[in-house]
Amino acid sequence: MLQKLRKKDQKGFTLIELMIVIAIIGILAAIAIPNFLSYRTKGQNSAAQSEAKNFYNAAMAYFADTDSSGTVATADTSIGAYVDDPNVDGTGTITDNNDGTVTADNVTFSHSSSTTVYTVQNNGNLTTP
Repeated sequence: MLQKLRKKDQKGFTLIELMIVIAIIGILAAIAIPNFLSYRTKGQNSAAQSEAKNFYNAAMAYFADTDSSGTVATADTSIGAYVDDPNVDGTGTITDNNDGTVTADNVTFSHSSSTTVYTVQNNGNLTTP
């Protein structure tokens, strides 16, 4: 059939062949783009979770190293070896009660490009509202 569409000694692709290739590329893009966006959102949420857990662990290590009662670790500043991710927003404080317990006061973390917010509990577990 392609021979009927071409003249003798004519080289190149026909318009139909080019349209089929463009349609295939469009179908592949329609499948790939939603998957990419889903993976990106999962990665952003994982970054926020990791940041929250790292902050809690760094606060516990900081409290173990200091002897003063009522020491407070703030989520929006660095303590000890805790280095915050610029794309993750953290708020709230963790207070050392000096009796072996801590109080997490409104400690929340979220990625700047995600709508999921993770809350740190007194025992270090994360919840989502």
